[in-house]
Amino acid sequence: MKRWMPSAVLAMTLLCSAAMAAPAPDDTATQIMAHAGDHRLVVLGEYHGTAETPLLVADLTERYSRDNAAVRLALELPMSENAALARYLRSDGGADARDALRTSPFWAVKDDQHDGRRSRDMLDLIDAVRALRAQGRDVGIAGYDVETGTSKDNQTRDTAMATHLRQQFSALPADARMLVLTGNAHALRARPQGAPAEMQQQPMSAQLRDLPLYSVRLDALRGEAWACLDRCGPRSLVEQPARAPRVDTHPRRSYDLVVWMPQLSVGRLVD
Repeated sequence: MKRWMPSAVLAMTLLCSAAMAAPAPDDTATQIMAHAGDHRLVVLGEYHGTAETPLLVADLTERYSRDNAAVRLALELPMSENAALARYLRSDGGADARDALRTSPFWAVKDDQHDGRRSRDMLDLIDAVRALRAQGRDVGIAGYDVETGTSKDNQTRDTAMATHLRQQFSALPADARMLVLTGNAHALRARPQGAPAEMQQQPMSAQLRDLPLYSVRLDALRGEAWACLDRCGPRSLVEQPARAPRVDTHPRRSYDLVVWMPQLSVGRLVD
């Protein structure tokens, strides 16, 4: 079982350093926190490879960790990355430390195999957590995914990720909150009705509903995200008018909450 390694950041440092790459956070974090309430396992279902979502997660981590509150951030990275994450979180965050964090095969995937999870924006998020910890915040970070290319099928992978998250959640202090960043299909509370055969598996979050789970889909009014269809690449989102967050309480709901960020843009993908 993995150990949560203390880590940390002043999220505002991240926001300032990334100001040229993405707009400042809007009130999406406020909306999520207001609706999630006291839920201790908040799952954020994203479009991979955007500039804005890592900023939002850094903002949530900073807000939730105020007043000595314990927060653990779980990322869709292989668990084999956790030793490198731990070393980085103990480092000064300099160029050598960041380069060392990117030496594993996970960060070297390129071309049509690049699913968007490997970006400088995600590295900034990791550094934001390191900085918060350096300031004394009770925060940590770890991966929960399987090794790239080792799963026989999507169901095997979702089940393994759910198992890892359950173990990590069980190891938390009694009052700690876990933020989970994952692809929006893994964040589903239930298998979509009428879904095609390739989506008939039991999603990761559906296997965690006995925990204090709150599932949020991160959508956007306009912009682009990184998606993998025949090949991986930027995909335009359908533009929508401004809308309030959508809360769902149906027993077979896909998500507890859907929020629409003002805009998404493709992040600074590694390699």
